[in-house]
Amino acid sequence: MQFPESWLREFCNPPLSTQQLADLLTMAGLEVEELRPVAPPFSKIVVGQVLAVEKHPNADRLNVCQVDAGTGAPLNIVCGAPNVQAGIKVPCALVGAELPPGEDGKPFVIKLGKLRGVESQGMLCSARELKLSEDHGGLMILPEDTPVGRDIREQLRLDDTLFTLKLTPNLAHHLSIYGIAREVSALTGAPLKPVSFPPVAPAHDARLPVKVEAADLCGRFSGRVIRNVNTRVQTPAWMVERLERCGQRPVSPLVDISNYVMFEYGRPSHIFDLDKIHGGLTVRWGRAGEQLKLLNGNTIEVDGQVGVIADEQAVESLAGIMGGDATAVSDDTRNIYVEAAFWWPQAVAGRSRRYNFSTDAGHRFERGVDPAQTVEHIERISALVLEICGGEAGPMDDQVLGLPERKPVSLRVARAAKVIGMPVSQQQCAEVFRRLGLPFEEAPGVLTVTPPSWRFDLQIEEDLIEEVIRVVGYPQLPDTPPLGPVVPKALPEARRSLHALRHALAALDYQETVNFSFVEEAWERDFAGNEQPLKLLNPIASALSVMRSSLIGSLVQVLRFNLARKAARVRVFEVGRVFLRDAEVVDSDTTVGGLRQPMRVSGLAFGPANELQWGQGERLVDFFDVKGDLEELLAPVQVRFEPAVHPALHPGRSARLVLGERVVGHVGELHPRWRQRYELPHAPVVFEIDAEALQQRPVPSYRPISRQQAVQRDIAAVVADSVSHEALMAAVHAAPTGGLVREARLFDIYKPKAAVADIGPDERSVAVRLELQDEDTTLTDERIDAAVRAVVETLGARVGARLRG
Repeated sequence: MQFPESWLREFCNPPLSTQQLADLLTMAGLEVEELRPVAPPFSKIVVGQVLAVEKHPNADRLNVCQVDAGTGAPLNIVCGAPNVQAGIKVPCALVGAELPPGEDGKPFVIKLGKLRGVESQGMLCSARELKLSEDHGGLMILPEDTPVGRDIREQLRLDDTLFTLKLTPNLAHHLSIYGIAREVSALTGAPLKPVSFPPVAPAHDARLPVKVEAADLCGRFSGRVIRNVNTRVQTPAWMVERLERCGQRPVSPLVDISNYVMFEYGRPSHIFDLDKIHGGLTVRWGRAGEQLKLLNGNTIEVDGQVGVIADEQAVESLAGIMGGDATAVSDDTRNIYVEAAFWWPQAVAGRSRRYNFSTDAGHRFERGVDPAQTVEHIERISALVLEICGGEAGPMDDQVLGLPERKPVSLRVARAAKVIGMPVSQQQCAEVFRRLGLPFEEAPGVLTVTPPSWRFDLQIEEDLIEEVIRVVGYPQLPDTPPLGPVVPKALPEARRSLHALRHALAALDYQETVNFSFVEEAWERDFAGNEQPLKLLNPIASALSVMRSSLIGSLVQVLRFNLARKAARVRVFEVGRVFLRDAEVVDSDTTVGGLRQPMRVSGLAFGPANELQWGQGERLVDFFDVKGDLEELLAPVQVRFEPAVHPALHPGRSARLVLGERVVGHVGELHPRWRQRYELPHAPVVFEIDAEALQQRPVPSYRPISRQQAVQRDIAAVVADSVSHEALMAAVHAAPTGGLVREARLFDIYKPKAAVADIGPDERSVAVRLELQDEDTTLTDERIDAAVRAVVETLGARVGARLRG
């Protein structure tokens, strides 16, 4: 929020310098982001009146002016401005004046000189030359009643400072000059200027019928008809000045008055052209298919989630956000309807972002605007309208449907001292609440505050504790070292930390990325097959509207980002939470009811399998490269890789990871459909695994080295092409060998190019090496042969294998 210091000091003027005031606000939680002077430094520039203008004898584009600058005799000044004429009053730089510094950083000094042979005793200035605006169309013309000879800095009140505050969303009560002044008064003890809103005497009895149909949208609606206003008058210069210094462009008298009161007291309001309203107004939720052309020129379509103000024919305003073009005031407006309402914050929050714009009104209403003073603020607007535009005010209409309930909040003084970290007394706390204007009741050791209507942020005890230390002052906190020893929490040996997982993935040549937990809705459909994702009520951007149930979409977006910057090889991973619906999850300190939030580890590999090198040719990374990475990451835990279908993965080049009887993840190439949709040159290989499975690791246990010698035997068997390695090894270990098979390893596969006698066209030969050992006794040939026969028979029974002839 931007405002001039002079306006703030009209309400509360503490004995502090500008910098001290900025420091005070910042330390109280109202961060002063910028301090900027209204005008750059310049001197000896006064108000001058042009008495006469004559053409320069030696230059077609120059004029010789006689100027009264309050110095006695008129000054002879040569001027080339196109709008110079006799009678106007303009800024006049006297000889010796210093104009604002130029690009070289040095001030421009006005000297006595000659222009084309004519002496010039000064300079007439434009607003651009004084760096008051970018207008360079001519001289800066001042009002006719401006005193001649007066210093221009004093006349235009240029010795002022613009404050820019960076307010957090809970500080809605500071989105006005008066709200900030109330805070300054509480912090410094300086008196706050009392404000009053004397009611305007009605001059007629005209009323506009207003019906509020949605109490969950509007809690209070106030309004008044004002007739016979003159909208062709000029907005007063003092009001224009203040609006401009708040960053608001003046528009017209009625709009400027509405904006002025919004900055003054934080109350957004709207002024309708009464003659353009058909019948009465209805406050309700929108209906599908209804359209509204807004004041900014955009035409939007509303629905049942957006509040509107409508007349008998059409929607006329977007409730709490922006008015409609059809009933906007103009130079031809004669009769107006002034409206001020309390819109429930949850009914306004996020609505303007749906239409890709934001407004000052929406910014305030979605944070909370004082519902208690709608009538008073209309009285203030009415008084300004009558003063500036004239007219005849009607009676006040005020409908109260339901206002926020302010539940008392208790502060325990002992608790406050513990949280703040220094002793505070009950008397100090009571004084803080008194200065902040918070009504409270006292009991021994406890103060119970009933939040006033303008405070939407006081809901729990910690909110009151924050108010105490803000007003007491953060600089008062003692510098005390922490007393608690910092003791690292030791993980059990059978579990490794997420940090260790990150190191392991980095060692496998993957780089970590960190992405938002909210993603595009299309990613959930494409990569997780989730047609009903968890939607955010108030997303930070329209594209980031749902909570993710998979990390794959985020990594694909990272890949696209890198490909757009010509990266040829990308290997990235992310460790993060996903959000899944689960009715069995109940509310607790660490969980949200109906929502499971497990940690997942996901990775993506794209491009060459290895960095460019001379030792081997370049090839693209494939499924087996990433499968090997996962086996190394999981070691010594062994999982099974089984063919599976996943929404994000190629149906023939993907697998699920099975640990025991539980599926813990998936790995595979990205589906060709998504590779094409997301414009990838070729498919990356991705994986996603439950972090819990990766964190588990068995504790090593000692086994004595056997004194008996191991024996190796090779088996060559013919099996069908459809027999997988997993099925083959499972059959070997399932054989009834009495535990003699210590290890089995596939070491050869033979697939003849032409048909042979003992291998069919859909078959292949596999060679398996068995290692047999008995821990207690030496193996005999009979026991070895019996074990081998058992393996061969089991292979035949389970996978249809036969010994190769």
